[in-house]
Amino acid sequence: MAEIIKFTITPAVATYVRPGTSVETRLAGCTAASGLSPFERVTLLFCLTKDSDPAVRSTAVSGMLSLPEDVVSEYRSLQEAHPLVLETLAKIIPPAQTVPVADQPDLSDLFDQSDEVGDVEDEVPVDEQDEEYQSKYKIALMLGTAEKIKMALSGDKEWRAILIKDSNKLVSSSVVKNPRYTDGEVLSLIKVGIQNDEIMRLVCANKEWIKNYKIRKALVESSRTPVQNAMRYLSTMNEKDMAYLAKSKNIPSVISTMAKRLLLSKKR
Repeated sequence: MAEIIKFTITPAVATYVRPGTSVETRLAGCTAASGLSPFERVTLLFCLTKDSDPAVRSTAVSGMLSLPEDVVSEYRSLQEAHPLVLETLAKIIPPAQTVPVADQPDLSDLFDQSDEVGDVEDEVPVDEQDEEYQSKYKIALMLGTAEKIKMALSGDKEWRAILIKDSNKLVSSSVVKNPRYTDGEVLSLIKVGIQNDEIMRLVCANKEWIKNYKIRKALVESSRTPVQNAMRYLSTMNEKDMAYLAKSKNIPSVISTMAKRLLLSKKR
């Protein structure tokens, strides 16, 4: 098992999780759990969510997520219910109606003046109330750091939207290394505010993203962009945007001052 948690289990549960049990038997346990008592069913699935094998672990997580309400309710009412299991159930299957996402815990330069190719529009945001998003959000609550990083590097749009908000900076910064991460997602991320300096470093170091005019403009306007990078991108802005930046009170004064100087030099 990847994680050792000590508590009493019944012989029926031990059949599938005792040391030396084969992967095939542990996988079979994910299916066999449905034929056990509520206590044994929940306990077995919980144990298997900590398994060292990814296939066993993901199958057990799916089993936990699909537990019938009556099974969960009965387990919660039992005196022998384990606190760690109850905590996990509270995360993935709240006792009351699903908590709105907004209230859930956060589970962390090749361009020139004429380079306007690859312009992007703002990304259409992921619907956080969508059933698929909610399901993946619950799974994310049960994943370890290594698993989250792996998913951040390869996951789809919903996984990227979830893990970019992860409190672990190793996880959130891995999202922007995902080859499927789009220019539109980068633009939206900059506009909502990047709090992770490593993410900002990765964005600024990506030559393909920096080719996009809108991304460069958003980086100039972001207070989190390193000044030396913002200055470089500022020099590529068109006159209209330069004039706006020169008057802006929402960017560092050193950037707006430089914008004024660049405007004056262009008019000479």
